[in-house]
Amino acid sequence: MSTTKADLVNKVYETNPDLTKAIAKDAVETLLDIIKSNLEMGEDILLSGFGKFSVKQKAARKGRNPQTGDEAVIEARKVVTFKPSGKLRERLNQL
Repeated sequence: MSTTKADLVNKVYETNPDLTKAIAKDAVETLLDIIKSNLEMGEDILLSGFGKFSVKQKAARKGRNPQTGDEAVIEARKVVTFKPSGKLRERLNQL
């Protein structure tokens, strides 16, 4: 099951009773906007205890359509990568 943006807003709202749902939504939206804009500028996002988001450049390469077997060129592009922190990795492996 995936967690949606609405789920995140509800968690923020439930965690802090001083916030209204509108303020919780604005907080989540603002955080996501900051993350997006920094990644667009090529800056890494490091969240201590959680992980690091970064933009990597992938070179063009040959690929294959798995349905038809036809070869195609996959163009160079940028991708967002995530590397979890050691603390997060440990917590995940305890489950």
